[in-house]
Amino acid sequence: MMKLTDQQGRRVLQPDLCVIGAGSAGLSVASIAASLGASVVLIEKNRMGGDCLNVGCVPSKALIAASLHARATREAGDFGIGAGEPIVDFTKVHAHVKGAIAAIAPMDSTERYQAMGVSVIAGEARFADAHTVVAGDRIIRARRFVIATGSRPAVPSIRGLDQIPYLTNETIFDLAEKPAHLVVIGGGAVGVEIAQAYRMLGAQVTLLEAGERLLAQEDPEMAGVVDQALRSDGVAVRTGASIERIEPAKAGGFAVVLSTGESIDGSHLLVATGRKPVVDGVALEAAGIASDASGILVDRGLRTSNRRVYAIGDCAGGAGKGARFTHVANHHAGLVIRNALFRLPVRVGKAPIPRVTYTAPELASVGLTEAQVREQHGTIRILRWAFADNDRARTERQTEGHVKAVVTPRGRILGCSIVGAHAGELIMPWVLAMSRGMKVSHLAGLIYPYPTFSEVTKSTAVEFLKPSAQNPWVRRLVSLVRRLG
Repeated sequence: MMKLTDQQGRRVLQPDLCVIGAGSAGLSVASIAASLGASVVLIEKNRMGGDCLNVGCVPSKALIAASLHARATREAGDFGIGAGEPIVDFTKVHAHVKGAIAAIAPMDSTERYQAMGVSVIAGEARFADAHTVVAGDRIIRARRFVIATGSRPAVPSIRGLDQIPYLTNETIFDLAEKPAHLVVIGGGAVGVEIAQAYRMLGAQVTLLEAGERLLAQEDPEMAGVVDQALRSDGVAVRTGASIERIEPAKAGGFAVVLSTGESIDGSHLLVATGRKPVVDGVALEAAGIASDASGILVDRGLRTSNRRVYAIGDCAGGAGKGARFTHVANHHAGLVIRNALFRLPVRVGKAPIPRVTYTAPELASVGLTEAQVREQHGTIRILRWAFADNDRARTERQTEGHVKAVVTPRGRILGCSIVGAHAGELIMPWVLAMSRGMKVSHLAGLIYPYPTFSEVTKSTAVEFLKPSAQNPWVRRLVSLVRRLG
């Protein structure tokens, strides 16, 4: 990487790639590019690892893991093990969450990336023109730029909300005490995960969703299983809950007043109403980069209106806008590397993207839902298999949920949803089958170890073959072979 100085004595760096943002997307680009011998400058104004490590995936799953241990303690008696109501030390739960972050942080650290050969700059990056980024006292004129600035919580306009201390995913993991009554606004994945986790840890929880149901992006049949699980755990779920205002309560805390006039008192408020892309602060206009409410506008190759610049991960809009997941960001990173370094054609949106909601039971999906398929296709088949009919699930008393696959009459897989234990792991054979154009009969023909949860995939796939056994010609052939001995 060439290093020069300008007329003002500022260092001018000329790397192959300049990456803005050291979250999942930016780190993936930087590490892959550096491993291939490219010179890379990585700029981050906050914490290395971004939201996923510090306030997203890692702390939330650590919290959920603690809550599942609390549930297991309550249910141990079903297995003949003496237990009862767990004693939850929230200080230690908080330490566990922070410990999980600290254990993973070295993988995303400045030191590790510098050891790879990446030049890491701590500071704010701004475009000076279409070819130049300024970060502190350094100027970067790279062959290609990658914007990976991520997203932040979207806070709705609710009267009185700005007068109440509220939490988002960026602050809730700093809690070291049990909320007396946690009120969660938003019934998406983050809302339902946190609501259930805190309830299993012993807090009183109310979940408010303005829409008609929780997890609106998921198949309603499958989301309904999660809804029922939350209610069974004691979460007060309120759908169709339109909030009129939020106001301080006389006894401390706050009151959420619904449009019906009902008032819900709480001690802690979590706003989990989605996320919005971070597109400000980078001076996109100076580089001729277009954006709108969806994020930085990109084409199918993740290029912006400035052909030198890519946008990936949560900040990408236009053709690149999709589910805001860490694994999507990592997928974007791989596409950009192929195009920016090797000039290979890439196209976002071709690969099937799985999604998982980490409740108990988990909900995992890939491809289209039944409703989406019925809008786009003619005749289809729905294949189902219940966890209650899986032997391993029976032995572990995790029989809640089922598999639901949507296929064509010839067995092409259009989508699959799984709600049940380990659904996030069990969805992967379906993702592989869809990405490789395999038919459901291929999944039916695999040998699965017994007894495992993975057999729910085989059982679901075998359902596709059962009508063939009723075919009169098949039955006649079997009869003929039997008579021939």
